[in-house]
Amino acid sequence: MAGSIYESFGVSTVINASGKMTHLGGSVLSSRVAEAMRQASQHHVDLEELLVKAGAMVAEATGAEAAWLTTGAAAGIALSVAAVIAGTDPHRISLLPDASFTNQREVVLQAGHQVNFGASVTQMIRLGGGMPVVVGAVNATSRTQVASAVGSNTAAILFVQSHHAVQKGAVALRDFATIARDRGVPLIVDAAAEEDLRAYVAAGADVVTYSGGKAIGGPTSGFVAGRRDLIDGVRAQGRGIGRPMKVSKEQVVGFLTALQEYLAAGDEAVVHRNQRSAYLAELLMTIPGLGVGLEDDEAGRAITRVALRPEPSLGITAQELAEQLAAGSPSIRVRGHQANLGTILIDPRELTPGAEEIIVQRVRAIVGRS
Repeated sequence: MAGSIYESFGVSTVINASGKMTHLGGSVLSSRVAEAMRQASQHHVDLEELLVKAGAMVAEATGAEAAWLTTGAAAGIALSVAAVIAGTDPHRISLLPDASFTNQREVVLQAGHQVNFGASVTQMIRLGGGMPVVVGAVNATSRTQVASAVGSNTAAILFVQSHHAVQKGAVALRDFATIARDRGVPLIVDAAAEEDLRAYVAAGADVVTYSGGKAIGGPTSGFVAGRRDLIDGVRAQGRGIGRPMKVSKEQVVGFLTALQEYLAAGDEAVVHRNQRSAYLAELLMTIPGLGVGLEDDEAGRAITRVALRPEPSLGITAQELAEQLAAGSPSIRVRGHQANLGTILIDPRELTPGAEEIIVQRVRAIVGRS
């Protein structure tokens, strides 16, 4: 790990065993993507022309009428809400996030989807001029409740497809799509870290927002895809709230190169990473007192992670194990969403070659079992 560019700035490199996490820098770029960005940085280009071409490529990949690049999925939520409320009207765009020019600015979402992914999804709605209307209880919301909340002041309904969202007692996407269609309001889907680029447009989303730096493996970036009129509205926000969310020529080229690689890899990447999880689990199973298993992604993605559950005989909790792994050198960052329940997870997607052996050695040293 020594010798990375970060070391020259006095910052330590970490082993990312947590996955495609924004706070750990998203994805490690492939050599081809990094080189594409370097080449892009050496030339000038008409950025609008580049973005139009990129949008066409993304639309083709997603099966949408149109698409536009953003700085990330969170920006996509704000821009999508702004597009629904202000459209392409220059005056309305100039007033956002103040949308007092209309009563039709409510954005309905279920309580289990009122998540925080580093910032609150409801703040992204307000940034786009919307007024969040949260329906139901965190673990129990009905289709009837969602439908009843949609009225004359509703601008859109929002569905969050994420591991952050509560899966129990939630209203399904298909029901949101039906409600949107029956009530004549747009359906916005936040699919930030999702891997299927066509599923949500096909399921009835009017606009869907993705991260380009997570499943796709590109630089910090994102895109929205969907109905042409709404994407025109997203694009128009570049002269409003979208201005501080603008993407660079390097981001665009890096994202497009990563997208090409992602589409070419197909299921092969899934097989490879799940094999790495199985291999790591086998190594960790040799440590006495450590419960080890394989666990599928809670949000339904084709990701298998290694679950570690320290037994009481070890005298260390899952939370303490995660903290000690992070405190070592190199720092190993695991997935700690379930640490309070006695489980930590190791995600294989961002592990560099040889990381498995380092993780096993560190765990063995922490629990004191040879």
